[in-house]
Amino acid sequence: MIDRQLQELNNRFTEVNTKLLLCVASLNPRDSFFVFDKEKLICLTKFCPSEFSCVKLMGLGSQLETFIRGVWFDDQCLKLKGIVDLSQMLVKTKKHIVYPMVYLLVKLALIFPVVTATVERCLSAMNFVKNRMHNRMRDE
Repeated sequence: MIDRQLQELNNRFTEVNTKLLLCVASLNPRDSFFVFDKEKLICLTKFCPSEFSCVKLMGLGSQLETFIRGVWFDDQCLKLKGIVDLSQMLVKTKKHIVYPMVYLLVKLALIFPVVTATVERCLSAMNFVKNRMHNRMRDE
């Protein structure tokens, strides 16, 4: 049964999707950023290269380290339950100005599910139309 479920998950999510989900999960603020992983967050930037120039990428590592040190000792961050709460806290405390690249990562993490769902719907509709037209074609 477990093998069947694993196979279904592997069929549903590609390696790229799985990698994207793991990278986004690194921003989860639960348990004092327990799953925070700087390398995965840097890897997240590869999914949107137009947003991060080479210069920005050089400063991202140090900004992530500074950010995580700052939030570990912030009482407001202990109450955060998800990425949405994190983005709201960054704006309320004006930390989105201090950590602009971290805030950009948070925004992208919030946008990815919407974007991928929209693309999936478009491709699904396109396949439906394509198959319907294909089935109606005749020799003439």
